[in-house]
Amino acid sequence: MAAIVRTDRELEVPRVDAALRAAGHALTLLPDGVSEARLMRALRDADLLLMCYTPVTARVIESAPRLQGIVKYGVGVDAIDIDAAMARGIPVVNVPEYAEETVAEGAMALMLALAKKQRPIQCAMDEQGWVWPTALWMGIDLAGKTVGVVGVGRIGSKVARMAGLGFRMRVLGFDPHADAARFAQARVERRTELHTLLAESDFVSVHCVLNAATRGLIGARELAVMKASAFLVNVSRGAIVDEAALLRALREKRIAGAALDVYAQEPLAKDEHPLSALYAMKNVIVFPHLTFYTVEAMQRLEEETLERCFEILERRPTLVKSHDPRLRAQQQGVRFAD
Repeated sequence: MAAIVRTDRELEVPRVDAALRAAGHALTLLPDGVSEARLMRALRDADLLLMCYTPVTARVIESAPRLQGIVKYGVGVDAIDIDAAMARGIPVVNVPEYAEETVAEGAMALMLALAKKQRPIQCAMDEQGWVWPTALWMGIDLAGKTVGVVGVGRIGSKVARMAGLGFRMRVLGFDPHADAARFAQARVERRTELHTLLAESDFVSVHCVLNAATRGLIGARELAVMKASAFLVNVSRGAIVDEAALLRALREKRIAGAALDVYAQEPLAKDEHPLSALYAMKNVIVFPHLTFYTVEAMQRLEEETLERCFEILERRPTLVKSHDPRLRAQQQGVRFAD
């Protein structure tokens, strides 16, 4: 019997929990926001850690002498000190493919909602019961507009397909890690300078991973080159955008609006949060990091999470499907998908 800790219990994965317990393992569930000290105590005798959002620091890893693996039941691994795990020979694995189409659909849904003024119209309907077709409520079409995709990877390329083929938008892309062949395959016009893409775009959709190079990638200078009529959509990671600069740009009406599913500090809150002012802005859609959350995506997530868990528990090399160089640098306890 293994001792397993799963953090972020608010994200329900009942099939994972039931299967691990049915296999005879002892499972401890910890809440979102658990302190480092409490996590360290829980991991003192643990063989496996499952996490989604909770930071897994070097101190946490060093405090777990029996730990055999870390499974991120999700995509981003920026909350895990992977170097510390590698130093201990502890494999780290994520589930990168379960929600690619799902999150791309979510980005398009947010883009549509901004274009059609869904939030302010719904607020007016709730307050007044009806609105008439005056200029205040006039939306725009996506067809014929330009969308700039920042990060033409798994999700960004799918947004490009939906926007281009589905909505007849012009699609530009910026990704210093993608070659010309990937842009051609995704039917995306390549831009080698981020500012060029931002200046041309009516919608900017963020789809890159968070790392040292992308933290604050879209800051005050980048927001300043966007059109005053343009919208920003971020379903990737909050810290890719300088959120203080974004808040200023929205207050000063230097861009038309934004739709955000992710925030550097989560959860978002109506009070005492750096972005609390967003709630009062009718040209901003705040979504609670749920563009990934559909029946189909969660089924895929649970199935693959269990596969990775049992590989680690059975002392088999665990499959790394991600092409993130931080995960690809591992040399112990892993095998790589092509």
